[in-house]
Amino acid sequence: MHDEVISFLNPKKGQRFLDMTFGAGGHTKQLLNSTEDVVVYTLDRDPVAYKLAVQTASEVAEGRLVPLLGRFSDLPELLLNMGVGENFFDGILIDCGCSSMQFDTAERGFSLSKDGPLDMRMDSTRLTRQPSAAEILANVDEDSLSRILKVYGEERQAKKIARAVIEARYLFKSLKTTRELAQLVESVFGFQSKVDKLQRPSHVATKTFQALRIFVNDEMNELDFAMKFAHRSLKVGGRIVTLSFHSLEDTIIKNELHSVPLLTDDNNQKYKIYGLELSADDMDSLMERKWHNINKHVLTPTLEEMSANPRSRSAKLRAAIKL
Repeated sequence: MHDEVISFLNPKKGQRFLDMTFGAGGHTKQLLNSTEDVVVYTLDRDPVAYKLAVQTASEVAEGRLVPLLGRFSDLPELLLNMGVGENFFDGILIDCGCSSMQFDTAERGFSLSKDGPLDMRMDSTRLTRQPSAAEILANVDEDSLSRILKVYGEERQAKKIARAVIEARYLFKSLKTTRELAQLVESVFGFQSKVDKLQRPSHVATKTFQALRIFVNDEMNELDFAMKFAHRSLKVGGRIVTLSFHSLEDTIIKNELHSVPLLTDDNNQKYKIYGLELSADDMDSLMERKWHNINKHVLTPTLEEMSANPRSRSAKLRAAIKL
């Protein structure tokens, strides 16, 4: 949904944007090409993506792309060191989840289709004390693992999978590679097959891998921080666009953006503020409102886009203006 992202951010000459998840740089490059003199600050916790951002910065006019390395929760310190304070950005993009680069590299341990070490850390070379997925499976208790799989993966067989992991530990069976974990989950399901929304084959361990990745990288807490930080960092009238790929991600985003009831249409006198029409009754409570949601309903990819890019099938786009 590249076109929708740029449309909602609505970049204008000389504006400043923050791309909180640079990844392969697709959205950042579109912003830079959208209009003259746009400046984009890019963040990524993955050192590989950061190096790519530095390379991209060398290919554009000096100062138009500012690469940053860190988690969402590192942003206050990173920006403060650059003299950037509150109410600074005209637009912020948050693209949740993993990038294709991470899934496509077997050594990172994210992918079911590529055998590699069971790692799943987005910034393993930078935060060496952060436990890998293999270390968590070797030490977590059954109850906790079951909750992780149920909450973060919405896995119906969470208890059975957790029990199988503990039993494997007692039998001294290692779970150090993605293939070993996938095969263990397959045994729990009796080697059944699944299909996704497009009726394509889907591995039964997909939700287990998702849950472990979210837990290993503390993604939900980081996202919650990002949403609150975005409100502080945007100018009044600035825009936020989010892309989520998991119901928990979307819930965190929705709760932040809908924290105050949306404006309602009526026949009373209207006042225009930051391009929004407010009635006289709305004026008293204006300062209590944090966001105005641009799109009334969450946007999802078209069937054509999902066919071209199956990884986009669960994407949800939300956009809002800071009040």
